[in-house]
Amino acid sequence: MAKGEGISAFLNAAQMAKLNRLMLNSRYVVEGTLAGRHRSAQRGASTEFADHRSYMQGDDLKRIDWKVLGRTDKYFIRRYQDETNLRVYLLVDRSGSMNYTSSADLPTKYSYACSLAAAIGYVVLKARDSIGMYIYGEKMDASLPCKNSFNELNNSLKILQGYKPALGTAGADVMHQIAESINRRAMVVIISDLLDDQHEIIKAIAHFRKNLHDVIVFHTFDPIELSLDIKRGAEFEDLETGERIIADPRALAKEYKDLMGEFIETYRTACAEMKVDYRLIKTDEPMDTFVRAYLEERKRLSR
Repeated sequence: MAKGEGISAFLNAAQMAKLNRLMLNSRYVVEGTLAGRHRSAQRGASTEFADHRSYMQGDDLKRIDWKVLGRTDKYFIRRYQDETNLRVYLLVDRSGSMNYTSSADLPTKYSYACSLAAAIGYVVLKARDSIGMYIYGEKMDASLPCKNSFNELNNSLKILQGYKPALGTAGADVMHQIAESINRRAMVVIISDLLDDQHEIIKAIAHFRKNLHDVIVFHTFDPIELSLDIKRGAEFEDLETGERIIADPRALAKEYKDLMGEFIETYRTACAEMKVDYRLIKTDEPMDTFVRAYLEERKRLSR
C-alpha cells in the first residue's frame, strides 16, 4: 500500500498509469444519470435498435420504419437503446476474518480489498462513469453515494482508510440492506472472503440479481487459507470469535483443502447459475496486474 491519504494511500503513480486505459463494462442494461456508453433500460436515440411501437401523432416522421409499413400497411416507430453512464457500487468487507495475513510480506485481505476498491474506482471514473461505496463489518459502517468525481472518490477512500477490520461479521444482512437501497439498475462489486453463513450470503447475492443488478464477486483469500501449507504445528485463532486451537496442519491439510474446495465451488456454482461474475483472488497476486487481466478478459468475453 502506498503512503498518503485517499487514493494515494492505495495506488502509486505507476499503478495508476497501468490502469489508465482500462474500462469496466456492464453486461446488462443499466440506469444512470449521464450520457455514456452503456446500454440503458430507457429508450432513446442511440444507434442500437431496441424495438418498435405504434406511431403516434407528433412523432418524428424520420423514425417511421418504412419497411414495416410496406409489409403491414401500419405505421411503426423504431426505438433504440439509449446510452447511459455506469453506476458502480463497491461493497468492501471489513469483517474480522479480513484482518488475516500469513506473512509480513503480504497485505491483509482487508488491505488488499481496499487497494482493489481504489483501483476499480479509479478505472470507473477514468471512463467517466460513477462510483459509490458501502463499507461493512458487523453492521453497515458507511454508505457513500454514487458520484462522477475524483474528489468524491478521494474522500471515500479517506473514509475507507479510517476503518480497520471489525470483530465479527453480518455480511448477508448488510447485503440485503444494500440491495434494498439501490433503487436503479447498476453494477455491484463485492470484495470479501465471504466467510459467513454460505446459504445466507448466496441468498443476499441473489437479491441483487433479482433487482437486475450486474454483480461481480471478488472472492479474496490469503494463499495459505487455500493450501494450509504450514510445515509445523501451530496455534490457530478465529479472528472473529477469538477461539484458539493447537493443531498439526500437515495432518489436517488434505481434509482442509477438500472442505475449502467444496466451499469455493459452492460459491462458484451459485454465481454461475445466477449469471454473477465470480473471481477468486489471492493476496500474493499484484493487485494492478489482476485488475488489468480481469478487465481485459471481461472486455473480450463481452464482444
